[in-house]
Amino acid sequence: MFNDIGPLELVTLIVLAVLVFGPEKLPKVIQDVTRTIRKIREFSESAKHDIREELGPEFKDFEFEDLNPKTFIRKQLDNEDLGLKEIRNGFDLKKEMAEVTDAVHSRDSDTSSSSSSGSSGGRIDMTKKPEIPDRDDRPPFDADAT
Repeated sequence: MFNDIGPLELVTLIVLAVLVFGPEKLPKVIQDVTRTIRKIREFSESAKHDIREELGPEFKDFEFEDLNPKTFIRKQLDNEDLGLKEIRNGFDLKKEMAEVTDAVHSRDSDTSSSSSSGSSGGRIDMTKKPEIPDRDDRPPFDADAT
């Protein structure tokens, strides 16, 4: 419940409580607060129980935590009926990266994939440095850029 309160904040709250309520009244205030929290929890549990009874037997597996969007999406993505794991496992990341690299270097993907898979076992050497043009070789002139 208080997972995000640090030790310094907790000490500050205790000191403030002692200053505001005094050391004599502080145990009574703590009892009242814990009693109120307990009543709120009981009310919450009874409300959940009433809602489950009203929904009927077809919602027997209903969990209120599923109403949280993150939990709902996580549960749906882990569902085996959708076949998302097979789709996820069907992607060949090395092949996709080779195609992207070939497209960037404007090579034909058919010739490069056959030559790269034979020589380096399907790996792409990403450490190659581009060739530095000679001083006499100027880059192509782009009239639209100037």
